[in-house]
Amino acid sequence: MPQPYAPEPATPGSQDPRDAQQDHDRPRTAGKPSGPFRRPSPGAWRRDLGASFVIFLIAIPLSLGLALATGAPPQAGLIAAAVGGLVAGLLGGAPLQVSGAATGLLIVTADLVQRYGWQATCAITVLAGLAQLALGALRVARAALAISPAIVHGMLAGIGVTIALGQLHVVLGGGANSSALANIAALPGQLAGLHGASVLIGAVTVAVLAGWPRLPGRAGRALRRIPAPLPAVATATALSTGFSVPRVELPSWSAPALPALPDTPLLGLVAAALTVTLVASMESLLSAVAVDKLAAEQPGPGPGRTHLDRELAGQGVSNVLSGLLGGLPVAGGAIRGSANVKAGATGRTSTVLHGVWVVLCAGLFAGALELIPLAALAALVMLVGVRMVSFAHIRHVQRHREFPVYALTLGGVVVFGVLQGVGLGIAVAVFLALRRLTHTRVSVIEEGGRHQVRVSGQLTFLAVPRLTRALAQVPATAHAVIELYGSFMDHAAYEALQSWTSAHRARGGQVTLGGRGGRP
Repeated sequence: MPQPYAPEPATPGSQDPRDAQQDHDRPRTAGKPSGPFRRPSPGAWRRDLGASFVIFLIAIPLSLGLALATGAPPQAGLIAAAVGGLVAGLLGGAPLQVSGAATGLLIVTADLVQRYGWQATCAITVLAGLAQLALGALRVARAALAISPAIVHGMLAGIGVTIALGQLHVVLGGGANSSALANIAALPGQLAGLHGASVLIGAVTVAVLAGWPRLPGRAGRALRRIPAPLPAVATATALSTGFSVPRVELPSWSAPALPALPDTPLLGLVAAALTVTLVASMESLLSAVAVDKLAAEQPGPGPGRTHLDRELAGQGVSNVLSGLLGGLPVAGGAIRGSANVKAGATGRTSTVLHGVWVVLCAGLFAGALELIPLAALAALVMLVGVRMVSFAHIRHVQRHREFPVYALTLGGVVVFGVLQGVGLGIAVAVFLALRRLTHTRVSVIEEGGRHQVRVSGQLTFLAVPRLTRALAQVPATAHAVIELYGSFMDHAAYEALQSWTSAHRARGGQVTLGGRGGRP
């Protein structure tokens, strides 16, 4: 499978997707159309048609797996994929973004289903969609990207760990528990009583998923054009014909039951809707930026600018309709979006057509879908969860000295939940930012008759006492070299430094102000 980012969440490569957000308000290259729509080039329809089949083949097994992992009806994943393709594809502001059942919301949705029931979960999805519409109307989409990348990556990694732990139990022949800690505690007992047929089917699925992109030779290059989830699930389904294992059960299609709010405290429902809104919006926006950056690297004219507020509003409409129709929460994801770009898509036509194929498949090939063993879908979703823990992102946050934020966000999501984990990450990020702002070291070193005053960190009013004590150690007529290693100096520190410099020069001393190594 393609390396996920994000929300699904891993982006292709190690660069954070927000590095490209400043490009959204201008054309990608000179001569390329910059509006949301552009005139289709010759052959664009053929390329979009081919790309639509590629993302359709990814969406079917992934949507079924996510639905089963949350405890929702299997068709709920198909509804989310169809609505995401048709509605978000038409109304969204990211032409190459592919929306559907949200990987990042798996543990949130599973908790809502267990706590409130399926109809109430659909109602919460509708409320989250209305909140997204309001946020899109307020034009705050770009502000959501201001959250630290370490928090976002930590949240997604924590979600991925929770997904992988839960689906591992299904692959071993059991059932997922309600929390990551419960799944860890139950793992030894599950290993002692594992189901051999389910383990074999899951292992074959993982092997095909991992090995398909590495098929050698000319024939391998041709086969690699088929998305890995399709041959993996097809191979596992063929293997399972000789075993009695749980399989997908699609009930007959009927009018969906209307969403209903549960008789619970209002504060809990508001918190649930805000959690769905936050995670779905972050997943969609970050994936849109990542897919847009990937598309900019492809040859040929691009699809035009990505409009984040319009994308957020399109996701809101999709969630409202998905909830009303009995579908999972919808979000854009980099797995399907990056596959869409790499398959040669030129615009939103491929996304919309993929929704059409999902509807046709759900109506005409329901019998074939019911042959799929649950262990194969669990293995597929488990591998998606594992890939949400990206070592490239870990190296990225480590370079920026934000690994504590990443690690504590990940741990908070696994132990407490998504919203609590994000809150913990934000608190740690604020604490570290304040610490860096106030943590200043001032030292005086005498070398060759010169006194070097080295200031490491930001010079604020809190560091003025330490600065003046250090400057007082410089003899009156000495040559002082003041090296400022920080990037910020407030007015109080500036006045203190300027006053001492003027006084020192008046007494016959020399002062050189500079950065690292004495540079001016």
